[in-house]
Amino acid sequence: MLVLGIETSCDETSAAVVRDGRFILSNVVASQIEIHRRYGGVFPEVASRQHILSIVPVVEEALEKAGVDWEDLNGVAVTYGPGLAGSLLVGVNVAKAIAWARGLPLIGVNHIEAHIYANWLLDEPPSGFPLLCLVVSGGHTSLFLMKDHGEYDELGHTLDDAAGEAFDKIARLLGLGFPGGPAIEQEARRG
Repeated sequence: MLVLGIETSCDETSAAVVRDGRFILSNVVASQIEIHRRYGGVFPEVASRQHILSIVPVVEEALEKAGVDWEDLNGVAVTYGPGLAGSLLVGVNVAKAIAWARGLPLIGVNHIEAHIYANWLLDEPPSGFPLLCLVVSGGHTSLFLMKDHGEYDELGHTLDDAAGEAFDKIARLLGLGFPGGPAIEQEARRG
């Protein structure tokens, strides 16, 4: 089974072709770091407009790199949230259009749950339950107890920014640039 996955929850336009739910045949990412650097962080309206420009070339490249044609696909998966509303709309509408035009099932994917399940894309996925999962993504930092597939208890989460956003804000205050994590790490290595 071949699924085209589309992800546009924040500032990167991504598409991948995955075989049998586990094996990545292609993974194409169009980064927007250089565009948002001048703002010192992600500017939501700019991000969604850039997705519009990037989504078709990214999807086409993902299919090409995977060596598959439209006719080979068995479904389309897309991130529906959480994330930036305008960015999500671009990915969801493109995925819906592809699924409708090709007569394929459309699978909505929760962004946070996808981070957890990315561990099953590894050569050696997690082998047993329960699992403790730390998710650090965009505006979300959460700790989950995963009892079984699809069975989660949230143990805690940040009230405001995720760790990465905190690094971006600190780096901006210190004049270190964007993204903040690598800039702060580089300064920390110098003592």
